[in-house]
Amino acid sequence: MPALPVEKMRQLERRFGELEARMAAGPEPEAYVRLASEYAELEPVVAKIRAFTSAQSELGGLEEIVDDRSADREMRELAEAEIPEIRERIETLEGEMQILLLPKDAADEKSAIVEIRAGTGGSEAGLFAGDLFRMYERYASARGWTVEVLSASEGDAGGYKEVIATVSGRGVFSRLKFESGVHRVQRVPETEAGGRIHTSAATVAVLPEAEDIDVEVRNEDIRIDTMRASGAGGQHVNTTDSAVRMTHLPTGIVVTSSEKSQHQNRARAMQVLKARLYDMERQKADEERASSRRSQVGSGDRSERIRTYNFPQGRLTDHRINLTLYKLDRVMMGDLDDVIDALVADYQAGQLATLGENA
Repeated sequence: MPALPVEKMRQLERRFGELEARMAAGPEPEAYVRLASEYAELEPVVAKIRAFTSAQSELGGLEEIVDDRSADREMRELAEAEIPEIRERIETLEGEMQILLLPKDAADEKSAIVEIRAGTGGSEAGLFAGDLFRMYERYASARGWTVEVLSASEGDAGGYKEVIATVSGRGVFSRLKFESGVHRVQRVPETEAGGRIHTSAATVAVLPEAEDIDVEVRNEDIRIDTMRASGAGGQHVNTTDSAVRMTHLPTGIVVTSSEKSQHQNRARAMQVLKARLYDMERQKADEERASSRRSQVGSGDRSERIRTYNFPQGRLTDHRINLTLYKLDRVMMGDLDDVIDALVADYQAGQLATLGENA
């Protein structure tokens, strides 16, 4: 395990004290919100630093008593008995701080755009894409996040050919970013009379939602085409040119949105376009600084088969970390924390190993 960055710890404590003083001085509301956000982010880190410092000080005091030959014998024995427990606590705190002090992904606190598309498997793939979307909806609801569908194309037998949604809340991307990739399902389709197990797939892409400061889209770099919305029927379908296809000319990225309001479609298409451009820049930066020990979990490779959902056996397997859970029914109901926690822990372990090699 690499040594703790003592100077960085001191800097964080100093910054925390500055934030407390500035917030107490009564700044303007807008400035207060920014300060409070940084304060909330630093608070658990500084609390851990202070607990670590206090434990070290306590250990030093106990060791002094043990080494003091003039001290009462009973006191020395009590101090000696407490030392192993304090050392264990220090070791635990050190490991926890190593995690807290890892370099942060600038996008971790952002909301996310989740894109789910049916892959191989025909109608069953569309049904599975719908199941995945509902799984993420339930997970988001349990964490107090908000889900809004930006665009959806329904499958022939139900589910979705494609669904794109925003998941809004603090730290959404930090939890969902490991979901990007190919998800494979093995089950007996409802339409299968013979009871044979079929294998189908859906792809998931999770993009950090981009703000204006993250990416700039110039008017001259986009072409907007309007077209007639298509759908299952109704008075608005095929009567107005409300659907929008937005093309980013420099990259060739194409985004479509086909709700009833053309104004809303333009805004939603721009939202998705900015997220894709921001993600493209992030991926490029990741590739440029990637080391030979680059973590597979954090790579976000859209073509990588990351997980299998085996319904007959009630089994979920995440192939990146060789994790198998026999609680598929609960996972599909949105109980994803065991999976995501394991992925986060594996990713952090990879970061720590890289830091240790570079130390």
